[in-house]
Amino acid sequence: MHAPFDRRRFLLALGAATAAGTLPRVARAAMGPNDKFDLLIKGGEVLDPSQKLRGMRDIGIRNGVIEAVQADIPAERALKVLSATGRLVTPGLIDLHAHTFPYGSAIGIPADELVPFQGTTTAVSAGDAGANNFAAYRRFIVASTRTRLYAFVHIANIGLAGFPVGELFNIDFAQIEPAARTVAENADIALGIKVRMSENVIAQHCLEPLKRAIKAVEVAGTGGKIMCHIGGVATPELMSQILDLLRPRDILTHCFSGAPNNAGQFTNIVQNGKLLPAAIEAKKRGVHFDVGHGGGSFDYTVAEVAMAQGVMPDTISSDMHVFSGNSPGMPFLTWVMSKFLNMGFTLEQVVAMATINSARAIDRLPKLGTLQVGAPGDATLLEVVDGPVEFVDTRNNKRTGKAFIRPVQTVAAGIAFGRPYSAPFSAH
Repeated sequence: MHAPFDRRRFLLALGAATAAGTLPRVARAAMGPNDKFDLLIKGGEVLDPSQKLRGMRDIGIRNGVIEAVQADIPAERALKVLSATGRLVTPGLIDLHAHTFPYGSAIGIPADELVPFQGTTTAVSAGDAGANNFAAYRRFIVASTRTRLYAFVHIANIGLAGFPVGELFNIDFAQIEPAARTVAENADIALGIKVRMSENVIAQHCLEPLKRAIKAVEVAGTGGKIMCHIGGVATPELMSQILDLLRPRDILTHCFSGAPNNAGQFTNIVQNGKLLPAAIEAKKRGVHFDVGHGGGSFDYTVAEVAMAQGVMPDTISSDMHVFSGNSPGMPFLTWVMSKFLNMGFTLEQVVAMATINSARAIDRLPKLGTLQVGAPGDATLLEVVDGPVEFVDTRNNKRTGKAFIRPVQTVAAGIAFGRPYSAPFSAH
């Protein structure tokens, strides 16, 4: 007698297989002598940190996948040619912390509208939706968006729909079982659980929201991770306790926040000019430090102290939403990358922190974040503009620089945003 079908066990197994990259993949058909690339990105300087590759290369894309990376591919071998002369060509930029649930989250922006400003081909919704509205995000936003989207499910079942009211003032919104089920049933795109731990979100609930978030990803059984938002937590001691709870591969976002708590206290990872020992220990055990600049969550004075004491960011992300996008810090991904470029990081390092490092944190699609043959046909064309430039953080600290990174063109799954257009047009 066959065991009864258990839908949840099936979804858990499917999600685990997807996360592990073990689902069968359709083999690429070999190109014949008369076959043409759908798109040729020609004449650019390729910078792919995943391969330690920097040099003049042409990139041939066919059927949405990178088919060739060569010193010279004749233009006549392609149906469409995108000139990259004088441009830097990188893997498609990945924004690990954005807000991409327009119409459902109170702060979301359509991901495709961000492409001209930051060159992103992949973005992660940082808790816009919770268990009650994640289905709407999946059906109506993910399915109709050209930018590849992943998401963290908010531990609050309303997600960020209640903004600006803190979604965890009422701890009853933090429901473990519905959040776990949502992660399990959407394991192909749901990376884990988001929780915001600042006092203006959770009031005096201390560690309880984070504990519930951790329990939810454990119950889901997909190997998901936590994305933990910090900035202005209730007490200095609570910050160390939060850091101590985070597990290897969990993501500490807004890691260099300088936002104060409700009483105006400075309760972030740098206190009294010193990096917390708990932050150093978290970094050592593999907690992932993500910038998440946003409109209130990046402080030069925190970043400079933390980095001087050995805690470097793993990923650069924007925290773009309808409010941060209008703030003086201009946290578009390439502008945030520019800030770190002018803090002493190399161009290779800042590109890695917005491509391969972010792809590894997502851990869903093989070869995401690279320009290797067989990788998704995603590429971002950038220009490094030399000349004096001034940057400002979210607490009005200013720094000058010598260059900034500007997005020029974006290709997602082999289809350019804008010219050259495909006919018939295919989103991918």
